Amino acid sequence: MKTYLIEREIAEVGKLSAEQLKAISQTSCGVLIEMGPEIEWLHSYVAEDKIYCVYRAENKELILEHANKGGFPANSVSEVAARISPEKAN
Repeated sequence: MKTYLIEREIAEVGKLSAEQLKAISQTSCGVLIEMGPEIEWLHSYVAEDKIYCVYRAENKELILEHANKGGFPANSVSEVAARISPEKAN
């Protein structure tokens, strides 16, 4: 599977409560269960007006299908070309 970075623009999402974010997460997980093992959510970062998600999937179309079924945006979907970190700098 490939790794994708998804940018979701959601006004003031950074101000949502933990309970509201949990509800969004539960919706996403429900769709993922329905779609099967070809798509996997690794984690997300919530910041101001955006959520940045890291997913693994067979293809970009599955990412877009997940967003459509879940009713949330996928404003940008990019395949990750490489992963770097401070450990790689040494």
